[in-house]
Amino acid sequence: MKLPFERRVSLLALLSALPAIVVALVLLWTGDHQPRTQWTLTILIMGSSLGLLIALRERLIRPLQTVSNLLAALQEGDYSMRAQLGGPADSLGLVAHEVNTLGSTLREQRLEVLEATALLRRVMEEIDVAVFAFDSEDRLVFANRAAVRLLARSEESMKGRRATSIGLGDLLDGQSPRVADLAFPAAASRWEVRISDFRQDGKPHRLLVLSDLSRVLREEERTAWQRLIRVLGHEINNSLAPIRSIAQSLSAALDARSRTGPEMLDTEARGSGEPSADVLPRQELRQGLEVISGRSEALARFLSSYAQLARLPQPRLVALDVGEWIGRVVELETRLDIEIQPGPPTRIQADGDQLDQLLINLVDNAVDAASETDGSVRVGWSSGPAFVEVWVEDDGPGLPDSGNLFVPFFTTKADGSGIGLALSRQIAEAHHGTLVLANRNGSGGCLARLRLPVSSAA
Repeated sequence: MKLPFERRVSLLALLSALPAIVVALVLLWTGDHQPRTQWTLTILIMGSSLGLLIALRERLIRPLQTVSNLLAALQEGDYSMRAQLGGPADSLGLVAHEVNTLGSTLREQRLEVLEATALLRRVMEEIDVAVFAFDSEDRLVFANRAAVRLLARSEESMKGRRATSIGLGDLLDGQSPRVADLAFPAAASRWEVRISDFRQDGKPHRLLVLSDLSRVLREEERTAWQRLIRVLGHEINNSLAPIRSIAQSLSAALDARSRTGPEMLDTEARGSGEPSADVLPRQELRQGLEVISGRSEALARFLSSYAQLARLPQPRLVALDVGEWIGRVVELETRLDIEIQPGPPTRIQADGDQLDQLLINLVDNAVDAASETDGSVRVGWSSGPAFVEVWVEDDGPGLPDSGNLFVPFFTTKADGSGIGLALSRQIAEAHHGTLVLANRNGSGGCLARLRLPVSSAA
């Protein structure tokens, strides 16, 4: 059996001193000394050796016990203890210094963890999102304030219970994230369900997050209605104002004619060949009707354009060669010779008709811009591991207001409808892609980038 460290130290110290003790005793007892002197010196030698042995043991063992106690305190989370052993130049002093430094570091890290945990708990309690944490057996270990309000139960009554017993078992299975219509004791609405995994104390846990989308959807719906009403009101008022003015003028003219009597007929109609005094009112009537007709047609076109944005059908995906698609659209533009900078052969799954309309809008805008500066237009594409990108750039004056580009009916053209870019972005998003327009860096003109994700590629 292996001896304890203290006994091994004592035994080694005794063995190291034993030769000197034996020699001293042999010389003492073999020499010419009185017995009283021999016993006295023998006791003195043995006592001093034993005292030195005990002192050596204490000087070696006590510092190690102190370091052990200090490490045990650190392990228990008590970082206030400090060791004072030796000086700064000896080995015990260096050990004590390192252990004290470790204690200070652990204390600072513990304070940081406690503060971060307190902040996280405060954030979790204050956010308006229901958060549930479950252990590996789907037992609830945490629920924030919003979760407690949602289920109308106290956290203490739910903690430790399985997800199925509190009505959340079905939510832990399925795709994440997803949107679902759910009814809870405190609210029934449309929710976004997110599930994620994390580990605590080395054990797997699951986090269930429920976000109420109804409020956000209502705000978005309200904003959309306000924008719709503002745009419709502006356009309809622009059409109704001249119609109202012309109608009032025509009504006044008819009132004046009715007061002069029905006998004032057009002399041309009676064959006299001389224009009567009411020829001018007839001309005004014709002009007024033309104005009313023109504004009515403009209003009809406006409403038709708005309906076009609202009735964009889902894309019908078929195989589409990017090079052929771009070449076909470029050939439709006859005002300017457009340079095509081809990329690698690429085929995607897309709705060719919708992408034709999208690219026609981009090319048409680019040609209009380049015509203002006698510049040129270039179209090309590139293919990467995650996307296929088609770009259109021009040498025009650039974008005056990039913030309103995709706002319906916003246009900088005198005869523009303001729906081309809005419709183009809608088509891009229907293909799970993006459309971005920006001014070119370091030079004039605009650069439009249409990006389709690799999931849409064949």
